[in-house]
Amino acid sequence: MKIVVCITGASGVIYAKKLLEVLKDKAEISLIISNSAKKIIKEELNIDWEELKKLATNYYENDDFFSPIASGSNKFDAVIVVPCSMKTLSAIANGYSANLIVRVCDIALKERRKLIIMPREMPLNSIHLENMLKLSNLGAVIMPPIPAFYHKPKSVEDIINFVVGRVLDILGIENNLFKRWGI
Repeated sequence: MKIVVCITGASGVIYAKKLLEVLKDKAEISLIISNSAKKIIKEELNIDWEELKKLATNYYENDDFFSPIASGSNKFDAVIVVPCSMKTLSAIANGYSANLIVRVCDIALKERRKLIIMPREMPLNSIHLENMLKLSNLGAVIMPPIPAFYHKPKSVEDIINFVVGRVLDILGIENNLFKRWGI
């Protein structure tokens, strides 16, 4: 499976890190990190963004429109934007492909490939909701990283594992990152 992971300038880069760690041996990963995300990675994870780059098969700068993944003829299976800033969500919803992250999402939409958007904002205003509805109507999966508590998490890692496990479920990748309902 070929998956493009996009990290944008919103809080919640821990979800992206965990997703990359889990996918490392399960998929070919192309990674794009926005400039704002590079700063947030340092702030929230206290690591250099280059550490996340090591978890990917390929890395592309967000302004690299000559990368292979900038073309619809390049076959990838899914795109995940985690976390997704409202700026990026708006650009995707409105077809404003000013950078590689939005271009790859545009390709996923036009080629009917799996697109998972993980918006990280609250509260949401009507513009945010309208953009999410527009993307959902176009086939994107809108998946805010909202944890559940029925599995009785005992740590922040348990909460992160739940969210990442649900993403893997949507991708069709078997995992046992969390205790499932009723099991």
